[in-house]
Amino acid sequence: MPVALSQNRFNTRWYTLKRPATTDAPLIWRRWLLDRGSLTQHLVQASQGQFRVEVVRQLWGRPSRSEARALNIDPRQRVLIREVRLLGHNQPWVFARTIIPASTLTGKQRKLKGLGCRSLGSVLFRDPTMKRGPLQISRLTLNCGDTAWARRSLFYLANKPLLVTEVFLPALQQVHYGNK
Repeated sequence: MPVALSQNRFNTRWYTLKRPATTDAPLIWRRWLLDRGSLTQHLVQASQGQFRVEVVRQLWGRPSRSEARALNIDPRQRVLIREVRLLGHNQPWVFARTIIPASTLTGKQRKLKGLGCRSLGSVLFRDPTMKRGPLQISRLTLNCGDTAWARRSLFYLANKPLLVTEVFLPALQQVHYGNK
């Protein structure tokens, strides 16, 4: 399992999904990729509560060009980058990368700087001002050379943007999605 994915891995072509098609992603990944609800909630359920967030790193840095384009910001602008692993039964199931412009971290959204080992989803999906943009998917190359499916979307809290990317790691393939 990579400690972190290099930023260049996120500078890839992302595809906005209009509706699910078999060519977009294999069936085994499609429900994870296309669900617009809380990923945290699904992972907690799938792990029977044996879920935790492990912070890989949180720092001020620069977004990839693709991330800057998605956020409609200058790629030289400094942003808060938060990378975590979402673990079920102590196995890394998801690698998540969040890009938060400094302008988003004002007012009530300042709390996003101090999440620690709490999941971002637990904050986003409880915020009544939260809106989510379209889902985009891509295949990323992991540091070990394997590929993994990923999704990303813009979230808005009080109309202030942040970009969340979730990379579905191979161990998640063995996990039953929901009760469907």
